[in-house]
Amino acid sequence: METPEVLTDLDAARTSSTTGSVRKKLPEVTPAFWVMKIAATTLGETAGDLFAQTLKLGYFLTTIVLFLVFVVTLVVQLRSSRYHPFFYWTVILSTSMAGTTLSDFMNRDAEATYLSNGATRLGWGPQGLGLGYPAGAAILLSLLLAIFLAWKVSGMTFQIRDIVTFRGEALFWSAILVSNTLGTSMGDFLSDSSGLGYAGGALLVTGALAVLGALMRVRAVPNVLLFWIAFVLTRPLGATAGDFLTKPVAKGGLDLGTAGSSAVLLAVLFGLMAHAQVRERRAAVRPAGAERAPVTRRADRP
Repeated sequence: METPEVLTDLDAARTSSTTGSVRKKLPEVTPAFWVMKIAATTLGETAGDLFAQTLKLGYFLTTIVLFLVFVVTLVVQLRSSRYHPFFYWTVILSTSMAGTTLSDFMNRDAEATYLSNGATRLGWGPQGLGLGYPAGAAILLSLLLAIFLAWKVSGMTFQIRDIVTFRGEALFWSAILVSNTLGTSMGDFLSDSSGLGYAGGALLVTGALAVLGALMRVRAVPNVLLFWIAFVLTRPLGATAGDFLTKPVAKGGLDLGTAGSSAVLLAVLFGLMAHAQVRERRAAVRPAGAERAPVTRRADRP
């Protein structure tokens, strides 16, 4: 068995250039990463509802528009040669918004439960498939597992910091879109059908995330598995938190409205993105002689 190989950041960069790999395209997973993820998914919930419900565009038309927005932001991210916080988190936001309305279109229909003020329709086009939250979540979970299976068969890494190829990024963003849509279905089920309400659903998901945090100290549990479970669960947390902010007081919400809540969350997210961008620029201009923490990489086993 070969001994572990220790590479500095500079060595890693040289290795990337000689092997044809691109530079780091995805962020480090830190506490700030999770704060931004929750902010983005909560905004995705309120903004998706703003377009589909408040502006009465409907789930079908809004899903088409937001999916096109996702494609545009994804193309920008894929064409970038390095990690750019604004590009990355804009794609996360677009998947959260598209996931919100896609989930609603799959699970809901024109029943009075989902309409207000005596309306019989919500926007242009089909009103929804009416699958219900359990069936919708089961379909999305099956699709997510199929993506992970294809990812596993491809032999590419699940560690997001090591994803440097176009095909790896394509699998990553496919999993992100489906996981955000699945998380919306789970969050809406907790808020609307479980009896927990918006605040109760948010507290339940927060407790589950705390358990995952504790499991990170258990060596027998792979951190990659915990990451993806947490990534899915932060979406229902955003869904329940978004509903708690926007829904009427009579339904257990704060009735802050989709427009006002979305504006505040957008300001928070852009502030965090700007901070992340400043940190990336400072790291990029770090003097060549500055001390760098070594990166340990296990050599491939024969």
